[in-house]
Amino acid sequence: MPFSGFIWFIFMLLPLVFLQRFLHREIQVVTLLLTRNMQLTLSVFSILFFPGVLLHETSHFLMAKILRVRTGKFSVIPKPMSNGRLQMGYVEVEKTDFIRDSLIGLAPLIAGTLFIAYAGITQLQLNTLWDVLQNGQVELFWMGVGLLPTVSDFWLWFYLTIVVSSTMMPSESDRHAWLPLGIWIGVLFTLALVSGFGTWMLDNLAPFFDNLLNSVALLFGLSNLVHIVLLFPFFVLHRLLVYIMKVDVR
Repeated sequence: MPFSGFIWFIFMLLPLVFLQRFLHREIQVVTLLLTRNMQLTLSVFSILFFPGVLLHETSHFLMAKILRVRTGKFSVIPKPMSNGRLQMGYVEVEKTDFIRDSLIGLAPLIAGTLFIAYAGITQLQLNTLWDVLQNGQVELFWMGVGLLPTVSDFWLWFYLTIVVSSTMMPSESDRHAWLPLGIWIGVLFTLALVSGFGTWMLDNLAPFFDNLLNSVALLFGLSNLVHIVLLFPFFVLHRLLVYIMKVDVR
């Protein structure tokens, strides 16, 4: 099916947007309730997600430099905001036209997807698992999933894909110019299909990108599963601590 990889990519990406927010909050709340120390909580959270935050902010910075947009301060140190949210890092970037603003805002998702594609295809060989699943060999698929921990450096790459997928989502400030860019890309894509270039893309580029997005979608799916598995004990521990301590964090 044409564009099946893109469909699976979106289908697996959307729940990750919400799951990563919930998991971040529960980890922060539980750590704060246990330590009663905001600085220690921020330090633990910063260390845990540092690779993902570093990639997120570095991608903003590099995209700005590529597009010749001036940058200011750069930080990967989390700090609490006045609205109660946690700012995991930031790059000060000059405001320009909506295309460059959108591309700079989109950079963490692009960089995160490329990194996860590299980890999934090159390091974990997940494209093979996807082919097995598409062929309807479900038992063989789960057997392959069970053998993943035996892959060389599996836990390192799996940890990196989890923290990268959990921190690559654009922040509110990153999303402000996405709508006009999305409309513009949609117009260009439609014109390409109407002009006949679309047939060439389907024949020559679609198989490669479909395979890439299928592998990324599979990793996103595993990341969603891990987020859910981790979220449940943190949620339960959060409620238990609130019941014992008679205090909560808002």
